[in-house]
Amino acid sequence: MKAKATQLDKREQLLVRLAESRSMTDDLFRVVRREALYDRPIPERHRIVFYIGHLEAFDWNLIADQALGLGPAHKEFDRLFAFGIDPVGDGLPSDQPSHWPRLPEIDAYNLGVRQELDKILSESSKGTTSHWRYPHEVVLNVAIEHRLMHAETLAYMLHQLPTERKIAPPGYSPLAFPEPALPISERMIDIPAGDVTLGIPRGREWFGWDNEFVVHSVHVPAFAIDVRNVMNGEFLQFVREGGYDDQSFWSDADWAWIKEHGVTHPRFWIERDGQWFYRAMFEDVPLPLGWPVYVSHAEASAYSRFVGKPLPTEAQFHRAAYGSPHGVEHEYPWGDASPGVGHGNFNFQHWDPVTVGSYPCGRSAFGVEDTLGNGWEWTTSLFQPFTGFEPYPFYPGYSADFFDGKHYVMKGASPRTGACMLRRSFRNWFQPHYPFVYASFRGVSN
Repeated sequence: MKAKATQLDKREQLLVRLAESRSMTDDLFRVVRREALYDRPIPERHRIVFYIGHLEAFDWNLIADQALGLGPAHKEFDRLFAFGIDPVGDGLPSDQPSHWPRLPEIDAYNLGVRQELDKILSESSKGTTSHWRYPHEVVLNVAIEHRLMHAETLAYMLHQLPTERKIAPPGYSPLAFPEPALPISERMIDIPAGDVTLGIPRGREWFGWDNEFVVHSVHVPAFAIDVRNVMNGEFLQFVREGGYDDQSFWSDADWAWIKEHGVTHPRFWIERDGQWFYRAMFEDVPLPLGWPVYVSHAEASAYSRFVGKPLPTEAQFHRAAYGSPHGVEHEYPWGDASPGVGHGNFNFQHWDPVTVGSYPCGRSAFGVEDTLGNGWEWTTSLFQPFTGFEPYPFYPGYSADFFDGKHYVMKGASPRTGACMLRRSFRNWFQPHYPFVYASFRGVSN
């Protein structure tokens, strides 16, 4: 009886989390003015309207259709809103606003899907595990984290949407400037050689995506790493000294990319009359010199050559973030306590980054700052499967479609990363020429 009650409690907790994630994305869409919902802020992405339907279509296709075998909710919309676009693919999408259904139709579809899913998930007959083709806890976690991932990727898009096309949420306060003096970040910390644990074991209670399996150990030789992320103020030197015009800092492919697309500075920066500004979510502000710079992998790699400090590998990042001088590995950089507001800039606390080093309670055991929050961190590691990788049968392409040698692993978290994805094993990835992601970096010395 107790085991049954515990199972019920877990399901109820997952349903609460699903409702909370829905609320999060609903609030995010309200940031966009109604007339802007058919805009395409990022050329490589779908129009905003796609994502309004995508989140509910994904939930239906995953839970009702695949996991419970109940068939389609709306054949056309289930298929139309099923899949997004991998950024920097072969060519840009060319659809027009008129190619998409009208908002009232999408709203009706979303409402019907939610009501039917809630009915299904609340029914004791459907709620029992015997009716699920796949483990129901895994499926519901996939639905929740997929939605929260889109809460972050949608924020990337909305950052590129003109200010006049957005509405700041109730309670938002304009950013206060000028900021404190530029902090000193040149110091590096020596990390002794040691083993790191990547991945998670199968059969444990916590959830993980397919690429997080299977657990294994990697030996990392001694190295040194920057205490803090590279800041806008530091990257500004690279820009002013002609870094974007010196081919020696760029690989052939990266050089071809910046020249073809006219890339001369980070995407979040704006130059007006010789002055630099930052495109924050709801306003343009004087360039915050102490914020982490958000750049593509190509730009991060070029800067690393400029200063003579390469990006870390995935294993080096783990060693610096989760290891300790005594050999113990922690669940989080600060220890094993659950993430809190004082540990870092994550879990939707802020719309934008903050000055690096603002969370001393979040330092790793080695003293490295901001390894979890305030910006994902690029690594030199290609996104590849761990030995023993098995795709989820209900979402076979989630990771496998990107094991193509063209995507790089990112670790850590951004200001818009949900708390459930702050686990040590979580892996993010993007192509090297995608400049819109909240991705920072730091250097190492081997």
